[in-house]
Amino acid sequence: MIQEFIITNEHLEEFKRLDAFLASMIPDFSRTLLKKFFEQGKVTCSSDEKLVLKKMPSLGTIILFEVPEVENVDIEPQNIPLDILFEDDHLLVINKQAGLVIHPAPGNWDGTLVNAVLYHCPNLSGIGNEKRPGIVHRLDKGTTGVMVVAKSQKCHEGLVELFSKHDIDRLYEAVVLGTRAEPEKTLESTIGRSPNNRLKMAINVNNGKKAITHMKVLKYYTHFSHVELKLETGRTHQIRVHLNQMLNSPILNDPLYGRLKEEKYQHTKSMKSLLEEYEYPFLHAKVLGFVHPITKEKLLFEIPPPKIFQDILEALEKEDV
Repeated sequence: MIQEFIITNEHLEEFKRLDAFLASMIPDFSRTLLKKFFEQGKVTCSSDEKLVLKKMPSLGTIILFEVPEVENVDIEPQNIPLDILFEDDHLLVINKQAGLVIHPAPGNWDGTLVNAVLYHCPNLSGIGNEKRPGIVHRLDKGTTGVMVVAKSQKCHEGLVELFSKHDIDRLYEAVVLGTRAEPEKTLESTIGRSPNNRLKMAINVNNGKKAITHMKVLKYYTHFSHVELKLETGRTHQIRVHLNQMLNSPILNDPLYGRLKEEKYQHTKSMKSLLEEYEYPFLHAKVLGFVHPITKEKLLFEIPPPKIFQDILEALEKEDV
């Protein structure tokens, strides 16, 4: 399909650059993507005039835009239930369950959040001209809680900018081993891939990136603590690494960073029963707040932890009675 736009005097008065004109006339695509289409030769004109993005064409020029077809990616839509907190044409906010992997990868080629979103949104406009959702941030497989997914390129780019500027409200809860942490503490380091175990991240390694987590203890128990964590940055495994390496207080039931053999000696009978068939760390993303990149509406979502998380807290409360 070809879209046509005739350059008028009004356009010349309003716009100084062709890229700004295109972004106004074709709002479904971001300026970055329109630049890519321009470089691919999908923006032409009816005359011999050479088009450049930095200036407007002459009066009366007919701009032709070849609307690209959305490409189907080789990811199968799957009917996986989603707990949807909010949805519009631009984005989707979900309450992620434990065990749900975000994106297909070796070992998890299907059954992921991306498979689920493709099924839920059959008319997805796509990201980067591909029919796929935009994953802006990730929650680990075992982490529960609030997560946002972009449904369009423009919204995806807006969310990426918000996350890169740390202009996002994010609060987590966790149950951790140990009771020696200060009531409040800011954990700051760099985080990068561990040189000793490629599955893990580590603090203060070569080529690590700055990571800041603000930690507050909600309650101390006999052998465990219930903590709240506010993310200032969002590095891979950031909370799990900071709690383990900087506080020596790994998250309860964390198979990668925890001390499972040691913590088993501290479990009450109620905890042992609850943890018998549960394999995930007790980490929950309870708050996510941001300004909608398209509508500019302030969105704030707060979700309590799943039942097993609350059951563990109740078991710890009874232990202290």
